[in-house]
Amino acid sequence: MSVLRLPLDVREPRVRQMLERVFAAAFTVRRAVQRDARARVDAYWAACRERAAAGPDAVRGRLGLSRSGLEHAAYRHVDGAPHVRRYLTKALAMHLADGVWEATERHLFPDASGRRHGRPRPGGWWQFATIPGRARSHTRARKWETFRLVGSLAGHRAVFGPAGRLWQPRRMPVVTATAASGKPVRSWWDHDGPLAVVCTGLGGGDLVVPVRLPQGPGRRPVLEHYLVDPDRWHKIDLVRHRDPGAAGGWRYEAHLMILGPGYTSPAVTQRRQAAGQLLRRGGVDVNVSNLTVVSVPTGPDGDLAASRIARTGEHDAVLAAQRLRQRRRQRALDRSRRAANPGQYRLSPRQQRRADRRHAAGLPPVQATVPGGPRIANTAGIPVRAYRRDTLTNTYQRLRGQAAADGAARTRAGHTRARITAAALVAVHGAGLVVEEADIRAWARRWGRGIHAFTPGMLLTALRRETTAVTAQAGCGPGLVRAGTRRTAWTQHCLCGHRVPKRLADRRHHCPGCGLAGDRDLVAALVGAHTVLTDPAQPGTARVDWDAARATLDRYGVEAINEGLQGALTESTGTHHPGPHSGGRPRRPQPSTSRCQGARRTTGTSPRQPRMSPTTTPVARTTPERRDAHPGLSTKPGITTGLRHRP
Repeated sequence: MSVLRLPLDVREPRVRQMLERVFAAAFTVRRAVQRDARARVDAYWAACRERAAAGPDAVRGRLGLSRSGLEHAAYRHVDGAPHVRRYLTKALAMHLADGVWEATERHLFPDASGRRHGRPRPGGWWQFATIPGRARSHTRARKWETFRLVGSLAGHRAVFGPAGRLWQPRRMPVVTATAASGKPVRSWWDHDGPLAVVCTGLGGGDLVVPVRLPQGPGRRPVLEHYLVDPDRWHKIDLVRHRDPGAAGGWRYEAHLMILGPGYTSPAVTQRRQAAGQLLRRGGVDVNVSNLTVVSVPTGPDGDLAASRIARTGEHDAVLAAQRLRQRRRQRALDRSRRAANPGQYRLSPRQQRRADRRHAAGLPPVQATVPGGPRIANTAGIPVRAYRRDTLTNTYQRLRGQAAADGAARTRAGHTRARITAAALVAVHGAGLVVEEADIRAWARRWGRGIHAFTPGMLLTALRRETTAVTAQAGCGPGLVRAGTRRTAWTQHCLCGHRVPKRLADRRHHCPGCGLAGDRDLVAALVGAHTVLTDPAQPGTARVDWDAARATLDRYGVEAINEGLQGALTESTGTHHPGPHSGGRPRRPQPSTSRCQGARRTTGTSPRQPRMSPTTTPVARTTPERRDAHPGLSTKPGITTGLRHRP
């Protein structure tokens, strides 16, 4: 199954008001069912003796702690609130209760690893974003649905694109049930005009929301893939997103689920087919500041290829500007909350001194508009009143909505860049890639926000999805697999098989045996390209095929490999902020005089370095190539360096 996001036009005040009340009624019922589920869970765990005597199933049956039990609880809430019935049906209440039961089920029953989720708790209004709909029946015609997509793509184009080009007005007109001939009909089942989402059975009348199709020449094949055949339409969910620029502060979408795969353009299909035919195997070395891929051919022809994606000063400057905007917005939010709730905060030291001076002088006290002190809390440091009970202004809500919209936009942009980067890497190196198994959560605890700047986990996820798609289309292997580091230790070995110990601060590789020298990450990825796994699903079965590695070394030669690795892109991993006289542009990396690690430490303590004696020969840590080279991130996702074949 795949999902198509259809934007809904709610510029009409009556349509927007009706849709907002539907979401408000759904949130009320869902919150009531969540409270019931939490109370029943507490009673279930408290009845330990009854569970031991009668069994857990009997206790859950008595408490109504099941899917049907929560559904009947939702029915009772709807029956007990007649005003909710105007904007909510019992079918919608049933689907909301099913969603609450899924969260409750994850708490009651552990997963395969024995872990349970936390107790269900009522959610907030601003986090409530989805109203699930009822799936369509594909065996019985015209069976009632919760949300139904009516109309057809041909009827929509006949109204808004008679000349072949889709043109939709700024405010979509109200949709009425019409046939293909333009005559009105009595039922929405016979509607063949513009597309709309309809919810019938409400006490306040039918909810009819016009659909605004995405425009553009590239959208035409996508819309035809999803909307030409109505028999593939399976389910509609109503989703909202916070958007201060939209009418009402929310942007609404209809998520259409179809029976079948999603759309793939012919260019993507051709590119993946070509990538699946590449006879190459590669290794991926990833850290907090760069991702390096080196691949070798598995056949008699071909050269070695190396690509690196690294953090740059331009990227750090953009991140610094984003963090500055976030800090300013957070200060504005804090001021707004303090001004709306002055009784929940103490005075700052300066404000307190002023109040004491006025009191000593016999002057009347002055109420501080924005108290600057800490939150009023008890001896344990817990606020006397919870933050969720504060009074929030419209400005606060607008800023919070803008922050949520900006965060979602950054996330979508990051996923898009990662997807494009992964596609470029797979097109060069093929789908047979091996990456070391590592816990990125440990990196986040060690390096702090440095890992959030490069997002290696997002890149690996996109690379895994791209290799999976290529292997599924071409049938050329398992795709991206993980290799355990205990038996392989890529960074501690040379291609000839000798062990070359290196610390994390050592960013250059030099083998005294064979003379292979180059960047640490490139050599590690080259060693990883010769890793084989007995079972691809078990990272612990990974071993380095040293015979194949030595054959690669003999085939290309140390000089050719050294030249290729020396010419590969190297980039500093430090955070470089723009100078005061640089016109806003980031500075070039400066030579480092301290033996620091690859990325700036933001948490923990740095280990003490031993003091060097005057007779000790200093060891080169940061090479001139790494320190001075700052070409900037290429506009292309991958920078490929081919190594010459030794004649």
